Amino acid sequence: MEEKRIDHMKYLPDMEIIDSTMLEDVLQYHDAFRNEDFTAKNVKSALAKTHLEPQDFMALLSTAALPFLEEMAQKAHTITRRHFGNSINLFTPIYFANYCENYCIYCGFNSHNKIHRAKLSDAELRQECTNIAKTGLEEVLMLTGESRHMSDVAYIGNAIKIAREYFRIVGVEIYPVNVDEYKYLHECGADYVTVFQETYNSDKYETLHLAGHKRIFPYRFYSQERAILGGMRGVGFAALLGLDDYQKDAVATGMHAWLMQKKYPHAEISLSCPRLRPIINNDKINPKDVHEKQLVQIICAYRLFMPYASIVVSSRESPYFRNNIIKIAATKISAGVCTGIGGHIIEDEQKGDEQFEISDTRSFDEIYAAVKSEHLQPVTSEYIYL
Repeated sequence: MEEKRIDHMKYLPDMEIIDSTMLEDVLQYHDAFRNEDFTAKNVKSALAKTHLEPQDFMALLSTAALPFLEEMAQKAHTITRRHFGNSINLFTPIYFANYCENYCIYCGFNSHNKIHRAKLSDAELRQECTNIAKTGLEEVLMLTGESRHMSDVAYIGNAIKIAREYFRIVGVEIYPVNVDEYKYLHECGADYVTVFQETYNSDKYETLHLAGHKRIFPYRFYSQERAILGGMRGVGFAALLGLDDYQKDAVATGMHAWLMQKKYPHAEISLSCPRLRPIINNDKINPKDVHEKQLVQIICAYRLFMPYASIVVSSRESPYFRNNIIKIAATKISAGVCTGIGGHIIEDEQKGDEQFEISDTRSFDEIYAAVKSEHLQPVTSEYIYL
């Protein structure tokens, strides 16, 4: 008999509901996008404008825009240099726990996978931070699997406090929480929150997230808004490209970020563009390929639509791709990455298994030198706290 699953569109009792219609607005744009509706004329019109409207953004994500990719890249380069100069921000993730209560079939951490689970003690986290700080990095992104039982908010808050002893900027990528909990994490020292919606197709989302709190689509969607209401300085958005129609997911990601920027103009907005990487049970996903040319198109469209947003390209992508995309539109990349638990404590060892395989395994020094070689300026922190 098929297991009875909870309704993925209904909040659970412990989930905070905020007064917002943004979900309906974003899904309207997602559902309205029809690739065949756009022509070369629409693309040329969008490229001629200084400020893009949603329809222009959609045109730049359509197949009709691919012949104009060089023009898009040239314009994206000009806009990026105008607003960000030659700066490329560097950071590294710290995976400090991989326990998870969700059953997401595309994720290496999911609760049904037989992997080595672990969480760092205070002493282990301090050693991890010490070794990362020695490289010169000043920004970290703190990540856990999604388990309130094994990694509760107090544990995460304490980890943030420890990280702030070593780094100027601390971001978090954890399970979604309520406004008061985001406020607490901000008071502990967290600067920004990143949440991947994974896919904005709610029907597809339901088939990928079979159990756990992550199954609840609207609660995850409103994570960034709750984070801003909790006092976070910045929020990051992304769909995991390849889970569903990449064009529709890119449209929805951009519109989600754009509407948040309009509603909260003080918030710092960032966009990520992760593609699926090999993981355990990858054969169950039926992934939809997103090639590098299409990924460049998405990144350029993000830049033209949101000139002031930071665009992050992670170590999921190859060194060659990252070396080139920072010359066009990306403004932030990870360096010296390990997606296992405690991977920086002892070289070539880790306490818990990794979430996915990375493609760019270069050290911080190697990436710093690569950025310099492109006549760009690697930046480890651009914030001064008074």
